[in-house]
Amino acid sequence: MRIAFIGGGAMGEAMVKCLLTKKVAVPQDMVVSDISPVRRELLSKEYGVSTLADNRKAVTNADLIILAVKPQNLPQVMEEIKTPSPEQLVLSIVAGATLSSLCRGLNHSSIIRAMPNMPAQIGEGMTIWAATAETEQKQKELARTVLGALGKEIYVTDEKYLGMATALSGSGPAYVFLFIEALVDAGVHIGLPRDMAQELVIQTVLGSTRTVEKTGKHPADLRNMVTSPGGTTTEALLQLEKGRFRSLILEAVAAACKKAERL
Repeated sequence: MRIAFIGGGAMGEAMVKCLLTKKVAVPQDMVVSDISPVRRELLSKEYGVSTLADNRKAVTNADLIILAVKPQNLPQVMEEIKTPSPEQLVLSIVAGATLSSLCRGLNHSSIIRAMPNMPAQIGEGMTIWAATAETEQKQKELARTVLGALGKEIYVTDEKYLGMATALSGSGPAYVFLFIEALVDAGVHIGLPRDMAQELVIQTVLGSTRTVEKTGKHPADLRNMVTSPGGTTTEALLQLEKGRFRSLILEAVAAACKKAERL
């Protein structure tokens, strides 16, 4: 399997690293095309992959072409690699680029559109993806293997879910980071040393997340297990409800979803 990356930025590099770490591919399988000489040198030295500045040359003989460029650079890239070979699969992680626009721009029909999130950079990502009707089953399995190296993946038959996922799992890490930041600051506010507060918060968030995952219980049931009548947790949750914590989360995700639809 030969993989050509068009774009060697943060997410392109993350994919290269994860594919190597999970032993899905070896350096000799991959070539990365990027306009930046600095990025090309870094990727070559760090991961042992071939690097080029010529997009068209990079995709020659590739089984899988991964588009990992900024949205504003996509039109030029599509023009440069237009009309790939029929057997080549194109996988795009370009934000906002729909399957139909990719098909038109590339004059190609075997296309996967994927939306990974930032934790994919450490192999703990969540990716949702869709494919054109012309994409063969073996090509979907190839995409599943590649995206699975980034963490967990979900295939959907309706592309509309990718916009929704952008607001939830795509932007979601920012919501979680903000919550962690606020909890750490709260710990400092009540008198804890910052390093201790951060360690307490990180493990609490990790442990709580794993508990939901491993027990399969509804988060509300687990919350009730922590909440004693008239206790400290009850008092804290009351303040969160007064501040419309739950409603604000809903409104934030809905606003992000609407923004994704407009882009």
